[in-house]
Amino acid sequence: MQFADLRLAEPILRALVSEKYLTATPVQAQAIPPALEGKDVIACAQTGTGKTAAFALPTLQRLTGANRPVTGAVKGARCLVLAPTRELATQIADGFRTYGKNLQIKLTTVFGGVGQNPQVDALRRGVDIVVATPGRLMDLMNQGHVDLRNIEVFVLDEADRMLDMGFINDIRKIVTKLPKEKQVLLFSATMPTEIRRLADSLMKAPVTVQIAPVSSTVELIDQSVYMVDKRNKPQLLAHLVNDLPMSRAIVFTRTKHGADRVVRHLHKVGIKAEAIHGNKTQNARQRALDGFKRGKTPVLVATDIASRGIDVDDVTHVVNYDLTHEPETYVHRIGRTGRAGATGHAVSFCDGEERSNLRAIERLIRKQIPVKTNHPTYVAVSSQERDEDRDERSDRRAPRQDRGGDRRAPHAKPWSDRPASAHPQERPHVRAQSGRQHMSHGPVSHAHGPAPTRATGGGPVARPAQVGAKPAASGKLRPGRGAVAHRKGPGRPNVQRSR
Repeated sequence: MQFADLRLAEPILRALVSEKYLTATPVQAQAIPPALEGKDVIACAQTGTGKTAAFALPTLQRLTGANRPVTGAVKGARCLVLAPTRELATQIADGFRTYGKNLQIKLTTVFGGVGQNPQVDALRRGVDIVVATPGRLMDLMNQGHVDLRNIEVFVLDEADRMLDMGFINDIRKIVTKLPKEKQVLLFSATMPTEIRRLADSLMKAPVTVQIAPVSSTVELIDQSVYMVDKRNKPQLLAHLVNDLPMSRAIVFTRTKHGADRVVRHLHKVGIKAEAIHGNKTQNARQRALDGFKRGKTPVLVATDIASRGIDVDDVTHVVNYDLTHEPETYVHRIGRTGRAGATGHAVSFCDGEERSNLRAIERLIRKQIPVKTNHPTYVAVSSQERDEDRDERSDRRAPRQDRGGDRRAPHAKPWSDRPASAHPQERPHVRAQSGRQHMSHGPVSHAHGPAPTRATGGGPVARPAQVGAKPAASGKLRPGRGAVAHRKGPGRPNVQRSR
């Protein structure tokens, strides 16, 4: 269907033509007509299908048709759009500006990570449209800077992502400040029960638009997987970036630490890359994204905060450097490529601990992902890289702070968490300085030489084995409470093992 067939206003059509947008995508063709009639709409469609225009175009037409000028802070905003991340909020605002460039529409974005004063000033001067993330909007509402009493259109974009990031309670609080009579447009890639309940509480006889089966993959994306040890992933990535080649690629990691580490490895081999994750400032994240869009940086390394809503043209490859344990997240990640009918490639790295994640993904998409075997020749891993690998495992076990990131799979057990029997060389032990006495808080060690101590940097500090033991007159150890005799023989003192 052509946009000209959707009864859009002439200034909006002119803006679309100038951007060479002539044909509506399926979600646009089905969602725009009921939205233009003022009906509530629930649209469930996978990422990359043009959802922003599906709600931006009818909203712009409604606000223009009412022809009521903004009169300042007392008037307040007429449309509120909620988005889960700063990047998505910025992208949505850019879409409104592009489609409404021939209209007298005022807009501002409200999100955290930057100073609030410019946002407060814009709200005070008066705006038609506010595109916001829930957290910063709640802050400004609590300070009395936001007036939502005259909202005519309420848009909730990436609703399921909001649920994943823990924003559902903030959304419910924001909704209580909206007027009863309003149009609600809800867009989501999936429709969990909690989102369905929220929709039922907000909407009146909504029109449901279902474009594709929930969590289905984009058919035009070529998917493949490499079975590779974790320590060899950096070399494989560098090889593929140069060999395929990847002219514009997004690489997804599980953790923020891992994203920074991948960037360092790529820089070492002369590949330009930038990281984008929750520990970066908003300005740093925006610079990295802008450089990627302009083609200055061919590789963008990201946590799952960027797995949805980042609309960058001509992404040739998505690399799942770490396989997520949430199959739906895999679908949203690879949706960064193969957009708007273009072909794309999704490459995944799978180590021994991620096999179960791969099986879960294949069950969801109902197909087996082909395994590639054209690996490069790997070189030995340096001691520094082994230290970095250990640090990353520690970071993966730490509580998640990046609300947009991916949780670590509960069943994925790193090497350092395995029982001591799996790596006996790591068993802490103590050897007494005199005699042949051995003490241990694990299996008895027969290693020779003095015990390493923290003071010399040689290993962990040994705990005293003779808990509760009292020295005998002869200098031998006498069992006390909490200690048991372990071994006894002529000419050899009692050896104690603590429980």
